[in-house]
Amino acid sequence: MDKKNLINHTISNVVDEEMQTLIKKELDRQRSQLILIASENFTSQEVIKTMGSVMTNKYAEGYPGDRYYEGCAIVDEIEELAINRCNKLFNSNYCNVQPHSGVQANTAVFLSILNCGDKILSMNLRDGGHLSHGHKQNLTGRYFDISTYSVDPETEVIDYENVRKLAKISKPKLIIAGASSYSRIIDYKKFREIADEVGAFLMADIAHVAGLIAGGVHPTSVGIADFTTATTHKTLRGPRGGLIISDKKYSGIINKSVFPGSQGGPLMHVIAAKAVCFKEALDPSFKEYAKKIVDNSKALCNFMKEKGYRIVSGGTDNHLFLVDLTNKGITGYEAAEVLASAGIILNKNVIPYDQLNPNITSGIRIGTPAVTTQGMGIEEMQKIADMIDYVIMHRNNTSAIAEVKNKVKDLVSQFPVYSN
Repeated sequence: MDKKNLINHTISNVVDEEMQTLIKKELDRQRSQLILIASENFTSQEVIKTMGSVMTNKYAEGYPGDRYYEGCAIVDEIEELAINRCNKLFNSNYCNVQPHSGVQANTAVFLSILNCGDKILSMNLRDGGHLSHGHKQNLTGRYFDISTYSVDPETEVIDYENVRKLAKISKPKLIIAGASSYSRIIDYKKFREIADEVGAFLMADIAHVAGLIAGGVHPTSVGIADFTTATTHKTLRGPRGGLIISDKKYSGIINKSVFPGSQGGPLMHVIAAKAVCFKEALDPSFKEYAKKIVDNSKALCNFMKEKGYRIVSGGTDNHLFLVDLTNKGITGYEAAEVLASAGIILNKNVIPYDQLNPNITSGIRIGTPAVTTQGMGIEEMQKIADMIDYVIMHRNNTSAIAEVKNKVKDLVSQFPVYSN
């Protein structure tokens, strides 16, 4: 065998058995547990296949028609396809599909319009905001002057009049509307009015609700906010990645802020998978899926309320809700741990005005995108509520936890993931 054939043989036939074993274990985990993390979902096989394609081999710094490498004619077509589908999905006239994540998308917007020390007004992390909106350890908190708005202490929803007052006091250059653990509709039009009053840019971070907006069950920020950033996973059910939408007049500064401002070569295999996910979201069936996410979230939320759990803000309008565990004598950390041991996967979460450390928390966050993708409905939401409550109330009983773990496996086996 000559050297050329030896190289080809090596590339095409060597199997990393150790890695394949770990991947199989993760697949088995996803198949056997209830995934209730609000930011997780199951992508289609087509998205996975595209992510694992030869597109991962290509460097394509720059943009379609203006690359720094040769051999980009085909990837240009792929990126243009992703852009066109994204614009059609969100009824926009410009988007950038290159950001590697939602945080990268946010960073690019900041770089495009802000200077070090400029003022940002965003939601307090404790009340539902995101790390990339001003946390002191994030670059936003380190390089910009951050002011935050909170939810009303009584209603636990955004007090827009208070946001207006804070904006007039702080006079920010940028206002951020968006959250990672807020269960109510966000009124982008009210944020627009406030931003206009103080002469600020408005950025809507729709990472969590992008799929709900695409599905028509949450108001859109597109055409209202100056910049809309999003992730393509979560409710949009695509690959892990980000995007930015704005008016065409901002295309130059956004493009430069993504590349070369904050990123190098785009991940063309991910961009190709984003194009697939946009096509899937353009199908009429996606609207029904988005509606079912919200229906399931509302149902599960109500079932938890019936069992005596206090729900932050009293309910939900979207894909997630927060449960205050204070009256159950258990912390969010403890609840997430014991539920995980029973195969119920969710996360601890701070609640508004939480008195506990963010690593401990008084609450948990529950989301329904993944179980809805599996095909679960209201009947299953009742069963899930029963199991969550049973584990929490019998958290020191190992046999009870084992019993629920078997029930979880039985339930998810009826809604198989990647069964082929």
